[in-house]
Amino acid sequence: KPAETRMGSGKGSPEHWVAVIKPGRVMFELAGVAEPVAKEAIRLAIHKLPIKCRFIVREELGGE
Repeated sequence: KPAETRMGSGKGSPEHWVAVIKPGRVMFELAGVAEPVAKEAIRLAIHKLPIKCRFIVREELGGE
């Protein structure tokens, strides 16, 4: 809040949001999409994030 403002009325509007993302956390999962399309979609999403990310593929198990 600026100086010389009355007390009360909450804290004002937030200026930015912060989220803590630990290393190894899966942020996006895609299913039912061809791998090249999924890679391009994730590449575009990663480009907008301020952290290092990588594309991984889950290996399918025989029973699933």
